[in-house]
Order: sequence, then C-alpha cells, then structure tokens
Amino acid sequence: MRVLRDLFRDYRFALSFGVLCLLLILSTLTIFSPYDPTRWGVVPRDLKPSWKYLLGTNSKGQDVFWQAAFAVRNSLIISVIAGTVSRVIAVLVGMVAGYKGRFTDRVLMFISDSFLVIPLFLIIVMLAMLVRDKMNLVTLGLLLAFFGWAWDARVIRSQILSLREREFTQTAILSGTGTLRLVLNEYMPFATPLVFSTLINNMSWAIGMEMTLAVLGLVNLDIPTLGTMLQWAISYQAMLLGYWWWIWTPVVLAVFLFVALYWLSVSISEYLDPRTRIQRVGV
Repeated sequence: MRVLRDLFRDYRFALSFGVLCLLLILSTLTIFSPYDPTRWGVVPRDLKPSWKYLLGTNSKGQDVFWQAAFAVRNSLIISVIAGTVSRVIAVLVGMVAGYKGRFTDRVLMFISDSFLVIPLFLIIVMLAMLVRDKMNLVTLGLLLAFFGWAWDARVIRSQILSLREREFTQTAILSGTGTLRLVLNEYMPFATPLVFSTLINNMSWAIGMEMTLAVLGLVNLDIPTLGTMLQWAISYQAMLLGYWWWIWTPVVLAVFLFVALYWLSVSISEYLDPRTRIQRVGV
C-alpha cells in the first residue's frame, strides 16, 4: 500500500493509471456485448452518436462503441504478448552477455546488433504478408516480440557490465554465491527499473506497429483492433463523408493509450530508481 501511495503522489502516474483503468473497464465490457464484432449490418448504418448508439454507427452497420471496446481489448492483448515475450528474451540475452562476457558476449551482441541494423519494418511487413492468412492476436504479438528485444537487451547488458565490476559482485563470488542467486538477488533489483520501463515502451511500440500494419492491410481486418478500426474508416472515406465519430474514435483512444503508457513508464522508472525516489518522495 505504501508503494501505491508514493506512486500516486506523482500526477503522471495518477492520470495514466486512471486512463488505463478506464480502458481496461472498456475492454471488459466486451463480455456483455450484444453484437458479434465480426458481423456486418447488425445496426443501421452511418448514424451519429446518440443515447442509443453512444459513438454512432459505421458504414458497415456496426456499433462504434462496441467495436472500440473490442479494439482496445485486442490491441492490449497484442501489446502484452509482444512486451512480455520480448522482455524475457531481452533479460536473458542482456544478463547472460553482460555477466559471462568474452565469447558469449560477442556472439549474443552480434545477434542483437544484427537485429538493430537490418530494416526491421520492411522485414516485419514481408513476414506479415507471408502469414497474413494465419494472422491472429497471438501470431502478431509473437511476431512483434521476436523483433522487439534487441535494443533493450543491449541496454540491460550495459548495466550488468557496470554491476559486474562493483565490489559486491567480487564479494559475492568469493563467498561462494552461485550465478543464478547472484543475478536474482544482486542484479535484478538494479535491472528492474529498466525491465519495467522497456516493457511499457515496448507495449507502446507494439500497438503503433499493429496500427501501421493494419492501415497497410497486412493483418486480419476481421479482428477489431485500433488499427483495423482506423483502416476501415479510411477505406470508407469516413473523414470526407463527415463520419467524424468513426475515424476519431480509434485515433483518440490510441493517443490516450500512448500517453498513459509513456507517463506510467516514466513514473515507475523514477520511483524504482532510489536516487530519484529520494528526491521525489523523500523516503
């Protein structure tokens, strides 16, 4: 409870936490949806927002509010899969390379640098085209996770290299502490802020990449996400026809989600950093 109390002293954490809670509530409302999100023509087309249709309807005959609820839920699922899997890879590669050094470090960093120098966007687009027919939330999340770990692994490695040279590392080794125990007990507390911040940043990257691929038509457009909502609105020329509620809904939700994740990342990272925490909360 004390941790939450200290975090809520930062207005960025309080606002971002509130926004994310609202988006999560919106996502859970999909359980009570009266419509199948993949079906067309279930409601009258192109109606403006009203008490019956809170965010209006689109040209496909779908309720924009319920489509937005499914879109937020699915985009969050993709980002969580991509962020979690890529963090596991980044932490393992970064810590093993930083602690072992020498040949192991050179091999792992060669692989990491290879992912950094190749044009990732073009590779992702090409692979998305190849597996487009089998693309679903899990497939897209794993695809993004496979390409989203390299830079963060190098950042974690740099911190482990610094920690390896400190006196407490030599003391732990001389006292007989095993490698796994040393990493978990001594290194993880220092690496946790980086892991959290890179996790949230990677979630934002995954959402942005999903929206980009959707606008290009390289994902399953029958699955509602923020990207596919935007793509359908563009395809039906919603802005030109004056259906502002259709095209602005995914844009506004995406902006709120990006800002909330960014502020949450910054706030948690600063709190987990002992020096910044002392300055901010005085503990």
